[in-house]
Amino acid sequence: MTLSLIILYVLTLLYLAIAERFRNHTTILAVQGFLLFGIAIARLHEFHPVEMTVIIIETLVFKAIVIPAILLTVIHRTKINRIHSSSTQFGALVMSIVALVASCTITYYMADERTDMIFFGVALYALLSGLILIVMRKRIFAHLVGFLVIENGVFLFSMAIGVELPMLINLAIMLDILISILILGTFLSRVDNDIHTDESDALTSIKD
Repeated sequence: MTLSLIILYVLTLLYLAIAERFRNHTTILAVQGFLLFGIAIARLHEFHPVEMTVIIIETLVFKAIVIPAILLTVIHRTKINRIHSSSTQFGALVMSIVALVASCTITYYMADERTDMIFFGVALYALLSGLILIVMRKRIFAHLVGFLVIENGVFLFSMAIGVELPMLINLAIMLDILISILILGTFLSRVDNDIHTDESDALTSIKD
């Protein structure tokens, strides 16, 4: 069960590299939220009401519902739709596959009995996938998606080091990401109203 969810999660990361429409990015982030919920539940050995509540809030409510809803609102207000360059998508896919191979290789050579290496490898791949989205995409919305993918990777890292999740750390990260998204969503709306662009290169030229 857990392995199937992990495989599906890896496939969502590969799909993010080639997705053209930002609505698809948002859908994938929601799917990842549900997958992380299933993975977290499968990792629990005993039922703890408090821990279960935190997992539900962090994965189902926050990652699968709240964040995608905010992103869809940003898409609607800014009228951003899709990535312009298909060459960037191909390059991102190649980089994503390279990142997957690199993650598997690093995980193999870092085998540790105290760490769940499958979760470690997938978490590392998630971090690299987020970085690829940030580096290879020009649109700020894609950068935001990349940061969210990285945050999901941090969540997986917390599960790689043990069944007991560091709840306070996860809650702090969750709150920080939520505030960041709200601020960036407001920023994108203001930018679109004033100069009708959300590309990082265009913003850099305006600053210069």
